[in-house]
Amino acid sequence: MKNILLENDIVLLRPIEIGDIEGIRKAANDGRIWEHMSVSLLDLASVESYVKNAIADREKGITYTFVVIEKKTNRIVGCTSFLDISLPHKRVEIGSTWYQPSVWRSAINTNCKFLLLQYGFEELQLNRIQIKTGHENIRSQQAIERIGAVKEGILRNHMIRKEGTIRHTVMYSIVAEEWEKVKAKFTQELLNP
Repeated sequence: MKNILLENDIVLLRPIEIGDIEGIRKAANDGRIWEHMSVSLLDLASVESYVKNAIADREKGITYTFVVIEKKTNRIVGCTSFLDISLPHKRVEIGSTWYQPSVWRSAINTNCKFLLLQYGFEELQLNRIQIKTGHENIRSQQAIERIGAVKEGILRNHMIRKEGTIRHTVMYSIVAEEWEKVKAKFTQELLNP
């Protein structure tokens, strides 16, 4: 996967670059963002490491991280990624998604998910796209369920959080056979509320 640009009237998703460090630093500077995340981007060194690692992982084909740019302000408001990329098995995960609180409960996340799902199913011809979140992250679970993903179960004792506590992971997916129904939900309800 190279040079993926996804956009509509609301958002632009483009590959993360070194020149994004300052924009990401500004967008990421709120502790509430990192409550359920495995990283915390509250200082410049962390942001620099995050961006450099994301670029290196993209070059290795491990992940593909996008910056999320809000079109009306033309500023970075978060990041999202394709993870666990397995093109031979026709699957990816959408994850490591974070947004600054000013765009929480806005159209940003819905539009990002739609563009990523559409690209995955229609361009990459994937069979499966999974999304996972922590068992205590109710806001994220509700957002995932709202787009039509199917809850598959909970991976118990799946991860150790940055502060050392155990996270159970709630696993969701959308499969190719469900895409047309999910796409219709987006176009009829979610993108035009």
